[in-house]
Amino acid sequence: MEWINAILQGLMLGGLFALFATGLSLTFGVMRLVNLAHGDLIILASFMAIAVVDATGLHPLLTLIIVIPLMFLVGYFLQIGVLNYTLSKDLMPPLLVTFGLSIILQNILMEIFSADTRRMNADGLETASITLTDGLAIGLFPLGVFILNILVIWGIQVLFYQTAIGRIFRATSDDAVTVQLMGIDTKKVFALALGLAMAICAIAGVLLAIRTNVSPTTGPGRLLFAFEAVVIGGLGNPWGTLAGGIVLGVAQAIGAQIHPGFQILAGHLAFLIVLIIKPTGLFPKIKD
Repeated sequence: MEWINAILQGLMLGGLFALFATGLSLTFGVMRLVNLAHGDLIILASFMAIAVVDATGLHPLLTLIIVIPLMFLVGYFLQIGVLNYTLSKDLMPPLLVTFGLSIILQNILMEIFSADTRRMNADGLETASITLTDGLAIGLFPLGVFILNILVIWGIQVLFYQTAIGRIFRATSDDAVTVQLMGIDTKKVFALALGLAMAICAIAGVLLAIRTNVSPTTGPGRLLFAFEAVVIGGLGNPWGTLAGGIVLGVAQAIGAQIHPGFQILAGHLAFLIVLIIKPTGLFPKIKD
């Protein structure tokens, strides 16, 4: 029963990893941008929510009403003001710029909030659970995170395949030059894409700060988990990203069951095994 419980908890943890990865997958899919500051932007959203709770006393989940629009604007203007000038066939400039942005964000957050770890109290929601059988229980909050991630991915699928802006996103991803010839401003398209990715980061950041402690320096770790989930699932496939997050979460849970110090290593080993066996990921994007 302990092993079944570990796998179940790993499934739920995978939902959070997939939420980290969804925004990263979106930015890479639309504009071929590998954002090394992605994890730090998730942590920025966490500290935005913490600041809102400290200032207003709102329930942590209600901070999403404020943090999601703010993070969308951060993403939109970051792309318009900085990243659009770095995009080209050479992947190195955006890598260097987002690496620098990562360092800047960490230092700004450290100056404002110090290096101490912080988290938000959700009035017991984070520890509540449902008992399935004797010795087997599932946390209400992790279950909610998992379901929310499914809804986010479903929403992205609907946006991309059933709306006009979604068709523009897909066309820009396939051939940005031709899209420009059709009179569409790809810079604004890229800005909307990063804004949407940052809105997803806002959800991930708020939920992360409820689930566990965060500090200004924990961003790179979230980036690593997001990157591994994207690669395991297959680049450009949102549902594959969910599968990648689940594989990573279950691997970590099994590793922790074997030995607490083996948890993170087990996830990395699962990533390496998938990369060796199937370099394109488990569910690579199928061309339309």
